[in-house]
Amino acid sequence: MKLLYNVEDKPPVGASILLALQHMLAAMGAIIAVPLVVGSAIGLPTDQMVILVNAALMVSGVVTIIQCKGVGPVGIRLPVVMGTSFTFVAISISIGLDSGISGVFGASLIGSLVMIIGSRFMPQIRKLFPPVVSGTVVVLIGLTILPVSVDWFAGGFVGQEHYGQINNLMLGLLVLVVVIVLSQLGKGLISAAAIVIGMMVGYIVAIFMGVVDFTPVQEAKFFSLPELLPFGLSFTVSGVIGMSIAYLVTIMESTGDFLALSDATHTKLTGKKLSKGILCDGVGSALASVFGATPFSSFSQNVGIVSITGVASRHVVAVTGVIMLIAGMFPKLGGIVVTIPSPVLGGAGLVMFAMIISAGIGILSRINFTKRNMLIIAVGVASGMAVTVRPEILTYMPDSLRVILGSGITTGSLVALGLNIMLGINRADEAESAKEKREALKEQIKECEACEKALAEEEAMQSREQQI
Repeated sequence: MKLLYNVEDKPPVGASILLALQHMLAAMGAIIAVPLVVGSAIGLPTDQMVILVNAALMVSGVVTIIQCKGVGPVGIRLPVVMGTSFTFVAISISIGLDSGISGVFGASLIGSLVMIIGSRFMPQIRKLFPPVVSGTVVVLIGLTILPVSVDWFAGGFVGQEHYGQINNLMLGLLVLVVVIVLSQLGKGLISAAAIVIGMMVGYIVAIFMGVVDFTPVQEAKFFSLPELLPFGLSFTVSGVIGMSIAYLVTIMESTGDFLALSDATHTKLTGKKLSKGILCDGVGSALASVFGATPFSSFSQNVGIVSITGVASRHVVAVTGVIMLIAGMFPKLGGIVVTIPSPVLGGAGLVMFAMIISAGIGILSRINFTKRNMLIIAVGVASGMAVTVRPEILTYMPDSLRVILGSGITTGSLVALGLNIMLGINRADEAESAKEKREALKEQIKECEACEKALAEEEAMQSREQQI
């Protein structure tokens, strides 16, 4: 897709703020959700929950700025939104119940060394991701997070009383239609800001419907500053090991996000650039541990925003980081985002997440569809979706394997990587597939030439008619 703004472009300030807002709106719910889930499960009092949320927002802002702008060897310098990761929820709750919240941050700090050290080996790891593997991983990213947007669209979670009610579906559908219409028919900034405009329309309608609860805004503090080691640090061997495994999983997931983003932004992802991105993940997670936030990773949903809007400017997403930083310092701003009804998020999320799937299909379209490659795609996607749709399949696995294989992205990626290494390339199949691809391309060229000829004849006829 043609980009409206390239990676290095700097839109006007007003446009940058508007475009940055849609990235923040897409990420804010997840950033806040992780500390709320972990804090609630551990049984933290309200005042400590507030510290977790504020720290998550502020550190998310800082790490997003570093990832986009770059500081020396840290930061991939692409439009990446960083935030608290759901990968660490289960292990954080386990450590917190056993050793307290201080044990969570101690294990997070030590475990972050896995990403920091692992980032040095990304050039070698990047070679393991040819298009057949990277395309499979990107498709899996979209498929595994798509159910989240479906739940938002329906108004919550399966089993809740209001799940799937008609008013929820109509509200989500309104946002979805507005986003599609503006992204297709809108021009310039209107098209680029289709997601945030669609969400604004949905939010206003939701207010008139009486489904917006402003309690979080009323209860939030006006101003708050971060605290250094607000919960202290403590260390347990089991906690550090469990958290380190979760960091290994995150390396795989972030690599997939960066591959998808490089494709969406039309930039080449070298091993060196990938190292800088993973290093920022690790450094950001260490920083989060010091200020009382759970570990970080890149956000897949924001890749979808880049794909659908054509805004690939890293400077725009850096503005998103600034907005999140301010929201953390002024909790009432974050409170406003929390009041956005789930169907409004779902209407936009459905498009964003599905666009990631389209990006993966675009990568796969460049390969030769030999029996070998089709097998890698099929088994990789099937494996990832198996643990996503039926996580119970891992019930009797050891805890360490459940942490690793519990992520559909990681499971599918490992399977695709393994098959790509084990299944040797059949040169005869590749040659045959390449020949078929060339023949198909020739037919397309002939069709285009025929269309151009017919168009030229039509224009000539119109010209003669005007002369008569």
